[in-house]
Formats: sequence, structure tokens, C-alpha cells
Amino acid sequence: MSQEPAPWVGQEQLEQRVSHDDRERVSEVLRVAAGDGRLSLEELEERLEGCFAARTYGDLVPLVADLPGQAMTVAEPGRAKEVARVRRTGGNVRYEGAWEVPRRLEIAVRGGNVLLDFTSAVARQPVTDVELDMRGGNLRLIVPAGYAVESGEVEMLGGSVRHHVTVGGPVVHRVTVTGAMTGGNIIVQPPRAPRRPGRLRRLLGRDR
Repeated sequence: MSQEPAPWVGQEQLEQRVSHDDRERVSEVLRVAAGDGRLSLEELEERLEGCFAARTYGDLVPLVADLPGQAMTVAEPGRAKEVARVRRTGGNVRYEGAWEVPRRLEIAVRGGNVLLDFTSAVARQPVTDVELDMRGGNLRLIVPAGYAVESGEVEMLGGSVRHHVTVGGPVVHRVTVTGAMTGGNIIVQPPRAPRRPGRLRRLLGRDR
């Protein structure tokens, strides 16, 4: 069983506050590690308590530092990871939040979906190469303004490429997708607009 990827964290991010989504992703890494036999139930309980009490990325990093796979790590300032490799059969892979974009991302997934959300990602180089070997799942890329996605070189068997993003103005980062996809789609879309708070949240003033 593979671990759900947690975000890469740069040295300058250690004091930044984490979100509920960050805590949930790390808690999933811990649960999977316990299911694989890497953590005892006592260790899992202790680390989950630390996870949900965490305030900064610096609090989360030690909880997964000794676990293999796509765990949260501290990157050297100004240096991005050169190559990240994802190998998975079944289940989904999600890169979102404040993750550091590697120069090259190699994805081999069977029967699962992959999400690459660049909305809050840290990209230290102008181009990221994504090489696919996917069967039976979709690749979804969420890109902010100034990002360009090139996927014309992907060998598509039984799927389609859907671009819902129009690049206007200068390109600040380019994502080049190559490789092969069988029985799945590539979907490129912009970030979703923030939802308007519900009536109860407005009454409680929690949207401020």
C-alpha cells in the first residue's frame, strides 16, 4: 500500500500556519503507514494527536520525517527537488496546498486519479516536466493565471484532453506533459472561485 503524498516544505515555510487540509493529508500518511506496519497503534495515536494540534509546518514535518515515500520533507532554501516519482496501483494521488514543484514528475498509476493543484505551489524553475504512464484514471491539473500546460505529445488511448484555461499575459511557468494515458482523460482547469459562506456562517461572523 502506498502513502498519500504530503506537501514538500521549504525551510522558509516552517513557521507558516497550516490549514485543515494540510493536517488531513498528513493524518492520512500516518494512517497508511500504520496499516503498512510501519507504526504501532500507540505511535499512530501519539502522532495523530500531534498532527491535529499542529499550528505550523514545522510542527508537522517531524511526524513523517522517518516514513518512506512521498512524505513531507524540508527542502534546502532555493533548491527544488529534481525528480519525484509516484508509483501506485489503486487509490488516488493528490498534490495540493503548499507543495514544492519538482523539475520532473514521473507518474505511474493504475486504476486511480491524479490531482496536480498548482494554485498554492512553489515553483522555483520555469518549466516542469510531467511524464505519464497511467491506465484507468484521470489526470487533473489546476493552474493559476500565468501557467501554460502543453500536452500535445501525450499518447491518448480511449480518452481525451480538455483544456478549460486560456493563458493571457506573460507565462510564468510551463508544465509539459508527455507519456501515455489509457482509458482516462487529462483535464486542465483554473482554480475554483471561493464559495460564498452559508447563512449560518454569515450570522456567526465566521466569513470574516
